[in-house]
Amino acid sequence: MRSNNANPGTAGGAGSRPLSPPHRARRYLLDLLITLLGSLCYALSVNVFTAPNHIAPGGVTGAATLINYLTGAPIGTTILIINIPLLAAAWKFIGRTYTLKTAVATVVVSVIIDTSALFLPAFRGDTMLVAVFGGVLAGAGLGLIYMRGATTGGSEIVAGLLERRLPHIPIGRLILLVDAVVVACSAVVYKNLESALYAMVLIFVSSSLMDTLIYGQHKGKMLLIMTRREREVADDILRRLGRGVTMLNATGAYTGDARRVLLCAVRPPEVYELRTLVWDHDPGAFVVVTSTDEILGEGFRRSEKG
Repeated sequence: MRSNNANPGTAGGAGSRPLSPPHRARRYLLDLLITLLGSLCYALSVNVFTAPNHIAPGGVTGAATLINYLTGAPIGTTILIINIPLLAAAWKFIGRTYTLKTAVATVVVSVIIDTSALFLPAFRGDTMLVAVFGGVLAGAGLGLIYMRGATTGGSEIVAGLLERRLPHIPIGRLILLVDAVVVACSAVVYKNLESALYAMVLIFVSSSLMDTLIYGQHKGKMLLIMTRREREVADDILRRLGRGVTMLNATGAYTGDARRVLLCAVRPPEVYELRTLVWDHDPGAFVVVTSTDEILGEGFRRSEKG
């Protein structure tokens, strides 16, 4: 079906005003505080759990951990040195705003990792506990940093640069590829396959927690509903679920018939009730359900204002 018209709403309209200087200052301060908190969590993961137990968690941090094992070079300083040429490439090929935010986060993370290494005790216990709790702290730390629009550089920059040459490959897979190379190297450096396997557990735990922090609380479902009783269905959705409905003008490619398609966003637990509602009105209705990472607006998460 071909969409001809949609109700775009009023978000981001011409009447929006830039943030005042006090609001901008407050936002920058909040960004810095959350970046500091995320960096501390990440430093705890590295200094307390992963590095002392010979687990290289992928990416530049994993590479720095291996270099620390071989040479004794500080992990934070090594992270910063490796990231310098990557940040220069990101400045040229990816974007200046992204690079500046990433540079700040990288410096903060590197300094906190090296500083906290002077006094944080190492946990030496069950390696599975190390991988799980190290992954939880790493995921929490990186998630907090990512939520403020920054990254810690490393594999994210490498993946972003590779994506320019390999646009058909999703960036998530490219990041995974970079991490996999470091994890494979850890098995060679540590001469222990188990270290690489535990690193994979850590990466899984940290990435899962990051997704939950960034998207999990705000995930939703979007439904496209094609029915000949669109007015009745829309009214019932408004009345029974209290959810807004947008009507899209569309044309069937095969029949050429003009019809209305209903667009509705709901929380996951509401999908069953909504499908039942639609089919009560029209058993022949065609319903497409898709997952969304985040929904902003009335009835869901409020958009951030600073």
